[in-house]
Amino acid sequence: MVPRYARPEMSAIWEAENRFRIWFEIEAHATEALADLGVVPQSAANALWYWWATNPAIDVPAIDAIEAVTKHDVIAFLTWVAEQVGDEARFMHQGMTSSDVLDTCLAVQLAQASDILLADIDALLEAIKRRAYEHKMTPTIGRSHGIHAEPVTFGLKMAEAYAEFSRCKERLIAARKDVATCAISGAVGTFANIDPKVEEHVAAKLGLSVEPVSTQVIPRDRHAMFFATLGVIASSIERLAVEVRHLQRTEVLEAEEYFSPGQKGSSAMPHKRNPVLTENLTGLARMVRSYALPAMENVALWHERDISHSSVERFIGPDACITLDFALGRITGVIDKLLVYPERMMKNLDKMGGLVHSQRVLLALTQAGVSREDSYRYVQRNAMKVWESDGQLSLMELLKADEDVTAALSAQEIEEKFNLDYHYKHVDTIFARVFGE
Repeated sequence: MVPRYARPEMSAIWEAENRFRIWFEIEAHATEALADLGVVPQSAANALWYWWATNPAIDVPAIDAIEAVTKHDVIAFLTWVAEQVGDEARFMHQGMTSSDVLDTCLAVQLAQASDILLADIDALLEAIKRRAYEHKMTPTIGRSHGIHAEPVTFGLKMAEAYAEFSRCKERLIAARKDVATCAISGAVGTFANIDPKVEEHVAAKLGLSVEPVSTQVIPRDRHAMFFATLGVIASSIERLAVEVRHLQRTEVLEAEEYFSPGQKGSSAMPHKRNPVLTENLTGLARMVRSYALPAMENVALWHERDISHSSVERFIGPDACITLDFALGRITGVIDKLLVYPERMMKNLDKMGGLVHSQRVLLALTQAGVSREDSYRYVQRNAMKVWESDGQLSLMELLKADEDVTAALSAQEIEEKFNLDYHYKHVDTIFARVFGE
């Protein structure tokens, strides 16, 4: 985790203190269930919860010092708790294995992280929706292959992003549900030394579902799907960021990142206003996606358990969640403060002498009885003249002077095909589909 790209709330989930607190709750809830079953005395559960209520401070350095000797993190934690609680602590961890604690804890952490990420997406959706309605009918040019295609609105560009991040939200909700499972099943997952009711109790207390069958670890296909989902969300962030980067190019300049007072764009060139935030988002997206592959490789563990996944998850758990949280916050800020230039959009739209209306003329010719092949040829030969003149010539005027075209269409009919409003007649329909209004 790089502090530069971390926000406090998400980072706190992955701090040692939070991890140890979750471990304690798992152990205490399990002891509580064991007491209800008569396996351990009720006083053991009471002692744990009493200590927790009266002195819940976690001494991370002390636990680390014990681990330096034991070379086992869960044993180090249990030893430290026993030193605080006293004799009753010997009933902790009855019939459990380390993976019961570690895997269930990771499920809690990923659920906590998911809740923050879902809130992040909601904030982004709100910003995108606001900008979409603000520019619902702002004309701009749509591009394919980076080349002028046909007119759209800037609001439609935002609506596309809204729909995409709505899908991201749905995927993350599903991934959260899939990964938030509890396993308290003991060695190799057979419940030989612990009753399944303990697992049910701990799961209910922690807001998790019960893992139907664990091998000693929770199956890692769940985690693979979770981190793959984070990777897809990162890719959607990059898609929106790349759009902003292209729109900010000097030759385009239809929109740009907010440039704050006192901000500097270059150490050498005082005139520079660079898309540094969205370029950064492309880099962060690459990192989040990179965490999906090791998560997938974690699925194939040896037999009932090995720990080849453990070191991987110590990296990708915090790093993927922290990085994506930061990226979602950054893209939200970009969209919220995005500078939009409608006049430049219209200037660019008109730049190529009306070429963007070529399809309407093509279709009108075919409807007037001209073959599609001839219609295409008539329009294209005039369009190429406009292209080669760098937009100095007018497609409309060239078509009105073309005898093959005017044999099928009147001057008035040709002019009508250059009406910009025609392209926006279904914007309301699209917005209703996207925003449900």
